[in-house]
Amino acid sequence: MKVTEHLAVATEPVISFEIIPPKRGGDLNSLLGLIDDLALHRPPFIDITSHPAEILEVQTPDGPLRRRTRKRPGTLGICALIQNKLNIDAVPHVLCEGFTREESEDFLIELHYLGIDNVFAIRGDTAEHRKSLDGGRTRNDYASDLIGQITAMNQGRFLDGLADASPTEFCVGAAGYPEKHSEAPDLQADVARVKQKVDAGAEYIVTQMFFDNRHYFSFVDECRRQGVDVPIIPGLRILTSPRQLASIPPAFHCEIPEALSHEIEATPDRTRDIGVAWAVEQVTELLESGAPSAHFFVMSSARAVNDVLARAGL
Repeated sequence: MKVTEHLAVATEPVISFEIIPPKRGGDLNSLLGLIDDLALHRPPFIDITSHPAEILEVQTPDGPLRRRTRKRPGTLGICALIQNKLNIDAVPHVLCEGFTREESEDFLIELHYLGIDNVFAIRGDTAEHRKSLDGGRTRNDYASDLIGQITAMNQGRFLDGLADASPTEFCVGAAGYPEKHSEAPDLQADVARVKQKVDAGAEYIVTQMFFDNRHYFSFVDECRRQGVDVPIIPGLRILTSPRQLASIPPAFHCEIPEALSHEIEATPDRTRDIGVAWAVEQVTELLESGAPSAHFFVMSSARAVNDVLARAGL
């Protein structure tokens, strides 16, 4: 089923998750264990992030060598595992950064062959390098461009103009930023970009993480004011380490409320319990206030999210 269909037919709160592939050459068993733990909650869908190649500096006997490599390959294989073995709909992330339009089309065709009909289209973080466009290849500069490309494929229009191409049937999700994107001058301007994504074909929005629900409610209000009428799913992260007080705000451009940070700073050894309690309050208020579902960003362990869902009765 498509994400929008899951939301439409749900008779109880929809809880979904986002996971990341292991590092290149890493142990897949730990990820498989995480997926098994999350599957116990019977999520209708699980997002799997994608990662472009990066420039890494490797020390050699002749000095440093810059090498281009993908640190986290495996999105396609993990999607196939989740959907075809666990019968949970997989939602792979499709990026603008690091991929040409031609590579994106190939990736989308592979997903279509696997019977994966949900994708999440994002620009991605600006890379240190940009792929060469030799040979007439092209690039999507913004998420709305990528969404437009996917919409064209859904209408049977491919880059090479294939006359007998079969249309795809992707349900496209897009990102929203309750505290505005770091490059936007203000929330109104940022929501205007969300509207562009929806006009291009996005059927639902998943927000960046936030720790103050007022940001989500204000974001939804502004989206509705500008005519964005698709479901807006809140994205949540559970704090489990004191180090996250310093690492999360600059990385994800979101604020951590003083009440939360002060409590963690006062008793850092209780960070996970504090983070779980805060997330329980967040998700409870969000769902009671009409949020269509809740989407948890999960890293390497399901322990914290298991506690949140148990204490919230979800």
